[in-house]
Amino acid sequence: MGHANARLTVHARLLLVTRVAAGRPVAHVAKELGVSRQCAHRWVRRYRSEGEAGLVDRSSRPRHQPLRTPMRVERQVVAVRVELRCGPARIARRTGVPTRTVSRILARHGLPRLAECDPLTGQRIRATRHTTCRYEHPAPGDLVHLDVKKIGKIPPGGGWRVHGRGTRPRTVRGLGYDYVHAAVDDHSRLAHAEILADERGPTCAAFLLRAAACSLPRASPPSRACSPTTPKTT
Repeated sequence: MGHANARLTVHARLLLVTRVAAGRPVAHVAKELGVSRQCAHRWVRRYRSEGEAGLVDRSSRPRHQPLRTPMRVERQVVAVRVELRCGPARIARRTGVPTRTVSRILARHGLPRLAECDPLTGQRIRATRHTTCRYEHPAPGDLVHLDVKKIGKIPPGGGWRVHGRGTRPRTVRGLGYDYVHAAVDDHSRLAHAEILADERGPTCAAFLLRAAACSLPRASPPSRACSPTTPKTT
């Protein structure tokens, strides 16, 4: 799983360095994948020095944390939580540690939320929706998620939210809808989206073919960037 703030997944980084290794300019590849040239150069530099291992996320934690809460205080916070089985606010009053710091300490030590615990024993008895396992197919192209979002069109100059409902003639019908078609590869999370006129079967099928040809991962890097002209793409 990629870093929470990372622009590219590990597969996309490998795709980037593969295209650069094939002789394409770094600036062109960076624009295709939606990152800056500095970011692209960084991944190429790491790949040349460390191989594929250099494309894996690194921890952003500093080597030294002089302002981190002392371990003695953390053990005290954990002990109070186990003894009283209460929330961060009450623990903060008992220990003198700020409430937000108490929350970080509890999360750092892996203590469950009170709502997940038995009120008598303090043991976790309820399941949680959070998981460290990421649902991901093993190879690009194994599974593609498709979805369509229908969005009402806005007239030039703004709609009734800007000018008020009274400005719209009762005899005029709505402007209709735009249909945003999106395809996301399950492995790499690369996405392709287009704004089309409807969501009928032939339209969806043609969109999937264009997405597979232009944006979704393939076994070999493309020789040139695709640029569909008929639909509006994002």
